[in-house]
Amino acid sequence: MCIAFPMKVKELLPDHHGIVESDGVERRVSLRLLEQCGVNDYVLVHAGYAIEKLSEESALENLRIMNELKDELGL
Repeated sequence: MCIAFPMKVKELLPDHHGIVESDGVERRVSLRLLEQCGVNDYVLVHAGYAIEKLSEESALENLRIMNELKDELGL
């Protein structure tokens, strides 16, 4: 099973890369698969690649659900 995480773009870097953040964790990811992406956009990240751009509403809802699951599992 594969899981992609909603993350917020904090910084755009050269060569179609960016710094994304979620829950205080920052990662460098490739933005090459997206046509357009900017700072403060939410993206779905899997295996080091932003694979889809999300609306803020959708991203926050996904994060809320993931946090509920973490709480239920005691993580």
